Amino acid sequence: MTQPFWLDPFPVMFPPTNIAMTDPNGLLAVGGDLSPEWLLLAYSKGLFPWFSEDDPILWWTPNPRAVLMIDNLKISRSLKKTIRKGQFQVTLDQNFRAVMEACSLAPREGQDGTWITEDMIEAYCTLHEKGHAHSVEVWQESELVGGLYGVSIGKVFFGESMFSKRTDASKVALVALCTQLKAWDFNMIDAQVTSNHMLSLGATEISREEFEQRLIADVQQPFPPKKWVFNVDWQSEVA
Repeated sequence: MTQPFWLDPFPVMFPPTNIAMTDPNGLLAVGGDLSPEWLLLAYSKGLFPWFSEDDPILWWTPNPRAVLMIDNLKISRSLKKTIRKGQFQVTLDQNFRAVMEACSLAPREGQDGTWITEDMIEAYCTLHEKGHAHSVEVWQESELVGGLYGVSIGKVFFGESMFSKRTDASKVALVALCTQLKAWDFNMIDAQVTSNHMLSLGATEISREEFEQRLIADVQQPFPPKKWVFNVDWQSEVA
């Protein structure tokens, strides 16, 4: 395919992912909107929006896909030591908007500006209010110093972005999240595209086809949308 598929506002539907472009890798469609209906359908099919402020909405499904199988999470000795020190406090869904805003301001290697626009923040905050989008907050002396956010459907967590104002803060957020997700029988976190940061934590690449096969099984598992709270002592589990 030499150009992306153009979407009408209605009906809410996407074309088959196998017609996605190879250059740029995974660009499938343009248009639609950022309503919960569009976003939830997109994620359930392995799509995510990624576009600049002045662009139309672009929907992506890269091949290969970066994923973190929760059982493959790598926790270095130094990170375990940091966790044992107890210098950070971690919460779930306590300040979703603040996490998104902090992620929007975080510098990204090779990127000029951010794709986390005001429209994106409002759209994902709406998903959060409906129990589909979640945040992990890392605090130090009552200051928000790290965290991540993403979307959950069934028993898949689709990671969107993370930030860190202190060494290892975003890693601590991921470890805490993985520990809780494992207790809930989640198997996979979608990391979207490969980064050295995620590879160092155990992420791998799989084909789009394998990713979608895993989605079919996992997004259909019952897990009601709701506000998340820890029901495990994640620090003891890690230490």
